[in-house]
Amino acid sequence: MIAVDWGTTSFRAYRLDAAGIVLKRREAPLGILAVKEGRFAEALESQVSDWLEHGEALIVMSGMIGSRQGWKEQAYVRCPAGAFELSAQLGSITWGMHGRRAWIVPGLITRDAQGVHDVLRGEETQLIGVLDALGTGSHTVCLPGTHSKWVRIDDHRIVSFSTHMTGEMFAILRDHSILGRTMENTGDIPAAFDAGVARAREPGGLLHHLFGVRADSLAGMLTPEAAHEYLSGLLIGHEIATVAPERGTVHLLGAASLTTRYERALSAAGCAVQLMDPDAAVRGLFRLAAGLAQRN
Repeated sequence: MIAVDWGTTSFRAYRLDAAGIVLKRREAPLGILAVKEGRFAEALESQVSDWLEHGEALIVMSGMIGSRQGWKEQAYVRCPAGAFELSAQLGSITWGMHGRRAWIVPGLITRDAQGVHDVLRGEETQLIGVLDALGTGSHTVCLPGTHSKWVRIDDHRIVSFSTHMTGEMFAILRDHSILGRTMENTGDIPAAFDAGVARAREPGGLLHHLFGVRADSLAGMLTPEAAHEYLSGLLIGHEIATVAPERGTVHLLGAASLTTRYERALSAAGCAVQLMDPDAAVRGLFRLAAGLAQRN
């Protein structure tokens, strides 16, 4: 089969054997925003046409390709949900003179205690891919990113989640606010990052803490390089203070560039951390494809 993780800015495709082992993989900066005039079929074939010619017929895709801006919008499945519910709601799309067909994974929707909705799309496939590794019981999974997700999983089912715009807020403040005028990104400065994480645990609130980045820079307490890392730690620290279980275990799922920072901040908050396979989406797509086969 062909498994496709198709996001906003990137495209990843995997050719799998009958046991779900990755035979080949490809990646391109061909996210949905880079596909012009809705020419998703052409974009897909530009990456996997040789696999199709060699007989691969089953294509399962997840991510923003199933969003309103993607190839075909797939309705959200309401939590709690697991592999069975998601597989049952896979949508299909056909194209071309050969009548080729692909399946698209839906996202998930939930409501918080106050009745406000939250959604995710793409992460559900990663979560399905780690269910077996998590096992039974209750688990907290964090998927760091532009919009970080904090997910509760009970006995192989995704029960609830919350989204935190930490990554996007960092980019906005760095690139479009007065804070960014005194910052330079020259790489990791662990001490400055740790100081931001520690500040997040102090009184005053996020809005006050944010202006402190500028004030300490003007006072000569933060160098431009340190201010960049301090802001990162401050925002991640506030996120963790809001949602991390007190001295519980958090399973981190994502790219090492982000999970390393979250692991450091979570450890400072007294949480145990377990790193999960960042390629979990491939296993999730394979598992959902297996459910599709049972359904048909």
